[in-house]
Amino acid sequence: MTARIESSPLYNPDLAPTTSERRHWGTYNYAALWVSMSVNILTYMLAASLIQGGMNWKQAIATIFLGNSIVLIPMLLNSHPGARYGIPFPVLARASFGVLGANVAAVLRALVACGWFGIQTWIGGEAISSLITVLAPGWARLEHSTAVCFLVFWLINLIVVVSGIESIRFLQGISAPILVGVGLLLLAWAYYAAGGFGPMLRAPSRFATLTDFFKFLIPALNATVGFWATVSLNIPDFTRFARSQRQQMIGQALALPTTMTLYSLIGILVTSATVVIYGTAIWDPVQLLGRFHSPVAVVISLIAILLATLNVNIGANVVSPANDFSNLWPRKISFRTGGIITCFMGIALMPWKLLANYRTFILGWLGGYAAFLGPVAGIMICDYFVLRARELRVEDLYLRDRAYEYRHGLNWSALAALGMGAGTALVGLVVPALRPLYDYSWFVGFGVAFVAYYALMNFQAQPELPAEQVP
Repeated sequence: MTARIESSPLYNPDLAPTTSERRHWGTYNYAALWVSMSVNILTYMLAASLIQGGMNWKQAIATIFLGNSIVLIPMLLNSHPGARYGIPFPVLARASFGVLGANVAAVLRALVACGWFGIQTWIGGEAISSLITVLAPGWARLEHSTAVCFLVFWLINLIVVVSGIESIRFLQGISAPILVGVGLLLLAWAYYAAGGFGPMLRAPSRFATLTDFFKFLIPALNATVGFWATVSLNIPDFTRFARSQRQQMIGQALALPTTMTLYSLIGILVTSATVVIYGTAIWDPVQLLGRFHSPVAVVISLIAILLATLNVNIGANVVSPANDFSNLWPRKISFRTGGIITCFMGIALMPWKLLANYRTFILGWLGGYAAFLGPVAGIMICDYFVLRARELRVEDLYLRDRAYEYRHGLNWSALAALGMGAGTALVGLVVPALRPLYDYSWFVGFGVAFVAYYALMNFQAQPELPAEQVP
């Protein structure tokens, strides 16, 4: 098989099926993966934004736990083909979208990752700017000081990508502990400054009625699901290295909801404390650290945030889009070139606007891209589990004019279902009476696309299954 597919224009070594000797990830590796990805500043900010939006700590923590338990379902479903066949996300998408149509799904996922890359890089730039301000207070008065620091941190990320991801491998084992340490430092400060946990936990919900609460809960829950909707698609990029289905499933199921909930709790408690201490919710931990009076604590915390943010950014926001851009032109775009494209797209998507306030972050960014990623997930899960009964022809995923060619490489049924799913969710933006469709954009998009894809595929020939069974 290898000799046949290696000459195909759809093949390169980065997209090739994982060999048995490279399948060495066990339960611990997947649990550690989710600990390192979940314990990051954006997890803190997601939870903190719920407090700033008006929830009390109980409502916020319940929303975080429920949302992550929900997104775990498509996460594990899309993990299965990666672990079984050793193929990454853009190659898996060829089964449902066609060998060329998969680029549509891959680019949608890649653009979202580019946005996250830019957001993480902006946070790193803020940390550098705050660090310089502690050492030289006059820096804050300079125009565009944060933008300059953003470009500096962006350049550091670019150098790492060009050098190869292995250059920061030594940081992967300490990034999560570093951020846990920063979180506990903030929690200890909040406990002392607010006068104990009592005042923090007594911060009331700002919703006067149940109707007002649900108006915020619906988009907040959608945003919580959307937070990991990206990785729920490209999780095969990681599970392709699994030793077994059981180990990858247990590792993810144990670590994702629990780690997200526990680290979110720190953000929720600290932000609740800022309401008591300052009279307003401060959802950005970098800005909060800038108010500390101890220069030593600020410097250590900000350096820790920089190191951890660099690691999380490369691991969570470069691996997937690098593969996705490589899928566009496998013979010309390598994983490294795809990573460089990601870096420049991160600037083009203007992360400073995405982080302007919690409404832009939750209702605009998270809710907006969920309208596109939900349908992609619905189509892929319907195709693999319902139409193909988990059977794929791996060789045909890398060849033209075979089982996944459809019409000139495009499966118009998948593209039409994608358009219907995303369009139904986005209509809530322009028709006020249908606003709930957008507020539940991931769920609406997933459901509409799943049903539409199943119906449309039944009007054409059923997907052909391989003669041999894969153990």
